[in-house]
Amino acid sequence: MIEISALTKRYGNYTAVDNLNLSIARGEIFGLLGPNGAGKSTTILMMLGLTEPTSGSVTVCGIDATRNPIEVKRKVGYLPEDVGFYEDLTGLENLLYTAQLNGMTMKAAEDRARHLLARVGLAGEADKKAGKYSRGMRQRLGLADVLIKSPEVIILDEPTLGIDPQGVREFLTLIAKLSHDEGLTVLLSSHHLHQIQEVCDRVGLFVKGKLLAVGTIGQLSQELFSNEPFLIEAGIDNSSEVLKEKLAGIPGVLSVVPELGVWRIGCSRNAAPDIARTVVESGATLNFLKQNQYGLDDIYYHYFEKNGTALSAAS
Repeated sequence: MIEISALTKRYGNYTAVDNLNLSIARGEIFGLLGPNGAGKSTTILMMLGLTEPTSGSVTVCGIDATRNPIEVKRKVGYLPEDVGFYEDLTGLENLLYTAQLNGMTMKAAEDRARHLLARVGLAGEADKKAGKYSRGMRQRLGLADVLIKSPEVIILDEPTLGIDPQGVREFLTLIAKLSHDEGLTVLLSSHHLHQIQEVCDRVGLFVKGKLLAVGTIGQLSQELFSNEPFLIEAGIDNSSEVLKEKLAGIPGVLSVVPELGVWRIGCSRNAAPDIARTVVESGATLNFLKQNQYGLDDIYYHYFEKNGTALSAAS
């Protein structure tokens, strides 16, 4: 559904996107992950035909986004970071306006708008002025607005900024359900690791205009941590170099990282029993011990650490 080949965008001497190659399949939820300023939004603008690439190409639904941007816009729904509505119109009226701009009859527009308001949980707020909507409600309305023309692809740029944690969970669940039910291809751009990991089929790690890695969490984890396939987390109250040395001396233990009461221990085998025994025999308090999987945060930090990039923008 989305094919990006050698895509590059330069502004003078500054390269915002550098030789990007990416393919996203039909029905896939793809997460583009990177800190602010990585080039994610610039990439999206080129995909939508809103800015021309310096070189390379983008096709969406088989359409060249640079040569035929209007055709691409007919196929794609876009939710920007800060979506705008006519504040003095109701949620329903805003959707009807968008529907008519897309050539829908009033009857078809109203049926579609009311259906979507129900899907995004705003059926009871349809007649409320958009200016009275909360941030979370505006994002839900934005999602309905994106879907009003029945797009094949939806692009969401930092869609959860400013939403409370419960609202974020509900919004992401809604995106996953819509993608599954309607076969939508979704590109989700964010710098929030846990949100990307929660809903995306694959992720791409993007930094300084370059795509560092692409794959599922499992694929990237296996690639990066093949020498440490087991990750043991131990809840240990006290931190001591002596205990760290003892744990590091256990056969199969490859790394020991104490972190605020939770020690992360990378192993070549399941050394959990030996780790538990060593902690208890040392006199330390063991609150819990569990085998965990490497997650997106581990992958993200590994790549950024390897590339010497600051992590402060990620959360």
